[in-house]
Amino acid sequence: MAVTQTPQTAFWEGDSYFVLDQLLLPHRTTYIECRTPEDVEAAIINMNLRGAPLIGAAASAGVALYFRSPAAPPCSFDGEIAKLLATRPTAVNLRNVLEESKKIYSQNSTKSREELFKIFLDFSKRVHLRDAERNIRMGEIGADFVKKRIYKGEKLKILTHCNAGALATCGSGTALSVIRALNKQGLVGKVWVDETRPYLQGARLTAFEMLCEEIPHEIITDSTAGWLMHENEVDLIIIGADRVAANGDLANKIGSYSLSVLANFHKIPFISAMPLETFDLNIPDGRSIVIEKRSDSELLSFNGVRIAHTGCHGLHLGFDVVPAGLLFALVTENGVVSDGISAEKISRLFK
Repeated sequence: MAVTQTPQTAFWEGDSYFVLDQLLLPHRTTYIECRTPEDVEAAIINMNLRGAPLIGAAASAGVALYFRSPAAPPCSFDGEIAKLLATRPTAVNLRNVLEESKKIYSQNSTKSREELFKIFLDFSKRVHLRDAERNIRMGEIGADFVKKRIYKGEKLKILTHCNAGALATCGSGTALSVIRALNKQGLVGKVWVDETRPYLQGARLTAFEMLCEEIPHEIITDSTAGWLMHENEVDLIIIGADRVAANGDLANKIGSYSLSVLANFHKIPFISAMPLETFDLNIPDGRSIVIEKRSDSELLSFNGVRIAHTGCHGLHLGFDVVPAGLLFALVTENGVVSDGISAEKISRLFK
């Protein structure tokens, strides 16, 4: 029996937007009520919610809440868009949803605030629904690809990093949606879950999802992954992505680059799954991706207790970049790019 169901990450109730406080998982399921765009901004910055697709969806709620009050807000619409955009610089889903919002506003700017709230509330709900739908397609497409190209008759030992599941999206996830689909077909032997320091998204969130889905799994330290590959205990590595450049270079949680290099050395397929919304075709390659630098207090403390001496400083990068040349495949809701990732192949996904 499953311990529980993976809780819903975010939803509208009346004119309030509720987000699951993921910092309290897996021990407590608590929702934060957002009634202003500032509430949404704080939830994103503080990582109460995280994951590129979910951040984009939450941004749509932030825009709607901008029009919730009949009183004029302290900043302009463009100013609010800029504030939301600044919450997380790496995840491109955020920017893409905000660009959609700007187009909608330009077509309806003469309407009343009450009308605009209704328009953007409907838009936000559509954003959440479409993410859930594309998660399902992505999982089915990815599982079919893995079954044809990687599965060799024995149950798969899969390694994943960070959390690219239901808790990072509005549905079943990106990388974990593929794992879920494979598990339903009886093809998963074990999932190795990188703990993912310093926020432990793997140990706290991915493992929790695996428990809910009754998928065999074990949590490992991030530094254990290479040795497991050496010992032939990994058949496939699958991660999500926060931004994908036109050539296929992609940004994901820090530690993904190291995994890709190790996978390449051990000749293990390294796959990333993401919606088309995560692609940024305006940048040619990964050198143009802004890497978020977060406070070193998140690295040097744990549960409010300082780990390192107060005189020490730390470098905490939120992401790194996996070169396209180290990728076995990119899985999207429109299909898979494999056998050499290129800008030309990626562009076909958008036709």
